[in-house]
Amino acid sequence: MKRLMHHRTIQLIFALFLTSALSQPEAQAFPSSPPEQEGVSSTAVLSFIEHLEKHVDAVHSVMILRHGKVITEGWWAPYDAQTPHLMHSLSKSFTSTAMGLAIGEGKLSLDDPVISFFPEDTPKEPSWQLKAMRIRDLMIMSTGHRQEPFLFRLESNWVRAFLHAEVEFQPGTHFKYNSAATYMLSAILQNVTGETLVDYLDPRLFQPLGISKPDWDVCPDGINTGGWGLRITTEDIAKLGQLYLQRGNWEGTRILSEEWVDLATSKQTSNGSNPKNDWSQGYGFQFWRCRHNCYRGDGAFGQFCIVMPDQDAVVAVTSGANDMGAIMNAVWDFLLPAMKPSPLAANDAAHHALRTKLGGLSLPWVSGEPRSALSERLAQRTFQLIDNDEDLKSVAFKLHEGDHRIIIETSHGIESISLGTRQYLTTNLHHPLPHAGSMRKRIGASGAWIEPQVYQARIYFCKSPARMTYTFRFTDDRMTWSSDLKHSLFAPKKLPELQGR
Repeated sequence: MKRLMHHRTIQLIFALFLTSALSQPEAQAFPSSPPEQEGVSSTAVLSFIEHLEKHVDAVHSVMILRHGKVITEGWWAPYDAQTPHLMHSLSKSFTSTAMGLAIGEGKLSLDDPVISFFPEDTPKEPSWQLKAMRIRDLMIMSTGHRQEPFLFRLESNWVRAFLHAEVEFQPGTHFKYNSAATYMLSAILQNVTGETLVDYLDPRLFQPLGISKPDWDVCPDGINTGGWGLRITTEDIAKLGQLYLQRGNWEGTRILSEEWVDLATSKQTSNGSNPKNDWSQGYGFQFWRCRHNCYRGDGAFGQFCIVMPDQDAVVAVTSGANDMGAIMNAVWDFLLPAMKPSPLAANDAAHHALRTKLGGLSLPWVSGEPRSALSERLAQRTFQLIDNDEDLKSVAFKLHEGDHRIIIETSHGIESISLGTRQYLTTNLHHPLPHAGSMRKRIGASGAWIEPQVYQARIYFCKSPARMTYTFRFTDDRMTWSSDLKHSLFAPKKLPELQGR
């Protein structure tokens, strides 16, 4: 009996140890510290968070570093720390970093002519402007184009399309924001290294910084898009910012030269003259200059890596925001004046209030009732959908229990969407949702009856800034299904209604 009890005790201890080990969070790149210890008021940070919630639609995550330590981090449900988020044009700052590494290795020069890498795709009689275009001009968005070359829906050979686009101005003299130019940087890098941009960066940047090799969109010819399409986490954004803040040094290892960091983040060309506008402070090598001697990488709908050298701070943000400037203004109004040169006296009450707030962050769920007089009747019905471009067959509803489900039959199969009531439920999808294009995989959804005969579902695509709102109206034996997609660059502005009976 004693041996049996001893054996069971060992089993229990081992089980407890294993459970504890499995439940431990992944190691963080940065140590955590109370804001006051790093010279920042918890009250000011809380005001910053509350301001974002009230005035910005909608921030998905925030991480604030001061003196290399995390003083604040939070994710609004259904977003989380582990799921990579689409960066849009914040991708450009990573492409710039790759060019800095390649130049440091002697593979490239800022003054190399662009056409020298692609003789087969260059026009037989290139214009003097195209001949004059250098890598430097691609870097600073001064290629000489009046309009950005349209590449993104071509079925092949984006490089050729870029080189055959008209160049109206002398390169280096006319700033025009140009994602196609950043794509060309990726194409040049692949040309000279034989590796895609993401493969080239993996051992040189991602692995040293502890960033899992990310997904990055490619063009039809297998070249990473460069100017957009990178998916990384909030902490990964902060790592890039901290690397530049430390002028290319990471844990005692030189990754980028100080000269490159200084060039990339300083004003290389003028892009406006409004002293109050953060898009008019000058442009570097795929980094924007900001007010207050700061600089940033940014992406559509509010993806930010804001570096504050004078304050020894980095602010990383992901969001689906209509007003990107409102996020930066909140940094300048709330965080910047709160960053003091020395530690502050501990404020346990303020720190506790901040931690409580960060622990309960959630985007607003659908406001309404969990049940309607129609709920149980709908559970017995399936609506056959009238012919539609989405190739949808039918939709059914289970909206009478604690959490709700919408079951959609498509030509690809059946997809079930789980919706939280007064919360978000996350689901990994197998098929694209109606009107959502290629967005799939992980979603967070909530739903409610907003009127007795109207049900609404709000769905966040957790790897992107985008969200979809589905509204279902029921009248007798008929259903009308309308869709509203926000914060997606590649979807039509107006989505058609679907009819079912």
